[in-house]
Amino acid sequence: MQQILTIRYGVLKNTADFFAPMNSIKKGDDVIIRSNRGIEFGTVVAKVREIEDDAPVENLGEVLRKATPEDKEKQKKIDTEFIPNESKFCQMKIKEHKLLMKLAYVEHLFGSKKIIFYFLANGRVDFRELVKDLAKEYQARIEMKQIGVRDEARLLADYEHCGQELCCRSFLKNLEPVTMKMAKNQKATLDPSKISGRCGRLMCCLRYEDRVYEDLKQRLPKKGTSVKTAKGIGEIINHDILQQLVTVELENGSRFTASTKDISRVQNKPAQKTQKERGDCHQSCKEDCNHG
Repeated sequence: MQQILTIRYGVLKNTADFFAPMNSIKKGDDVIIRSNRGIEFGTVVAKVREIEDDAPVENLGEVLRKATPEDKEKQKKIDTEFIPNESKFCQMKIKEHKLLMKLAYVEHLFGSKKIIFYFLANGRVDFRELVKDLAKEYQARIEMKQIGVRDEARLLADYEHCGQELCCRSFLKNLEPVTMKMAKNQKATLDPSKISGRCGRLMCCLRYEDRVYEDLKQRLPKKGTSVKTAKGIGEIINHDILQQLVTVELENGSRFTASTKDISRVQNKPAQKTQKERGDCHQSCKEDCNHG
């Protein structure tokens, strides 16, 4: 039997499923994997399932082995020696070539054949000469990857306002768009400093319950709807989406809160037709009769 394991790897905390031809690996183990980027160091975060030895695994990466003490020592050396030196050299060359870019982070893959330089820039940057210098210095495949502020926070930040590790670092695979409408639906404060994450954009967690809020909101009568209550006829002026409560203002100006179970909508009577409209309708009926 083969195992399908979820592995977290890379500086952007990528998570993906990999197959392991051995079944001795468990959650929490450090492993050496072959991803679509090359040979990498990763950590098992979950065991997904077991599959037969002849099951197709073409679209999955492979777990090569459980990390040995030597592998861990090599990864430690990459993190503490190689990456700081590569970062310093790249920053020197950026300054030398007068490039309008900011180096955010360097990722040196475990296989040592590929180095990725993450940078921020307002537009396109001609870094061809920079790549030549880096490739000559390190004799490795060089990749320059432009990122935005959300990925920069994913690389460099650690904890959010809630005291937990950033969602984008711990479990989120894709950074989906977050809108101000989501914050309004949840009655969150609209103070940017309180609903923005470490990246300066709206916090990703605003997406988590948005679908529930939208569903609950659809069950409530809209503001301005006339309703009948035990206290009389009134109008909806506000909502409490989670508790499914509405604030009703009566005709005498008093207000109170009620459950949606305790109100019923007032059916508006159809407006009476004017004398001209009645005359036009009568004439139309006569014409229909003549045609008949």
